[in-house]
Amino acid sequence: MLQQDPHAVVDVVLQGGVIAYPTEAVYGLGCDPDNDSAIEKLLELKQRPWQKGLILVASDFSQLKPYIDESQLSAERLQRAFDKWPGPFTFIMPIKPNLSPLLCGQFNSLAVRVSNHPDVQALCQALGKPIVSTSANLTGQEPAMTAAEVILQFDGKIDALVTGELGSELKPSTIIDAISGKILR
Repeated sequence: MLQQDPHAVVDVVLQGGVIAYPTEAVYGLGCDPDNDSAIEKLLELKQRPWQKGLILVASDFSQLKPYIDESQLSAERLQRAFDKWPGPFTFIMPIKPNLSPLLCGQFNSLAVRVSNHPDVQALCQALGKPIVSTSANLTGQEPAMTAAEVILQFDGKIDALVTGELGSELKPSTIIDAISGKILR
C-alpha cells in the first residue's frame, strides 16, 4: 500500500504492520515499539539479529520517556541531547526495566532520536508514540534512498510505504553515548 500521508498508515502500525518511510537521510523500516510480534516481523524482513538492538524515533522527548530511564542521566547529559534535537542525532540512553530485548538487543541501553523530518514528526504525532526505525535494506545491503528501491527489496513484504522526500542529511544519524558523550558513529 503506497501512501503519501503518514497519517494514513497509523492503523497499519497499530495493528502490527511494518512500514517503510522517509527519514533524514534514508528510507527507514518501522513498526510499533510496543508490539513484539511486529518487531520480530521487522527483524525477519531485514534479516537483522535481535541482539543488535534498534532505534526509536519520536516527535518529541516525552514520547521516549516510557522506554528510557532518564534518572540515570544528569541534567547536563540530557541537555546535550536536547541541544541537538530535533535533528539527525541518535543518543544511546539507559533503559527502563522490563523493556523488550527485541528493542534494546543485548544491551542495557536504547538508541533514541527526536527527528526533525516532517513525515517522521507527523507519523509519531499521529501514533502518539515513537516508532521503531532501522534503515530500509536487507542487512549488509545499501539503505534504500527512494520508494522504488524500497519496493525492489520489500515488495509484498511490508504492509505500507509512506512516499516522500528524504531529509537533507547525506549519511545516517550521528550516534552519541548519552552517558559518556562519546561519538559512536
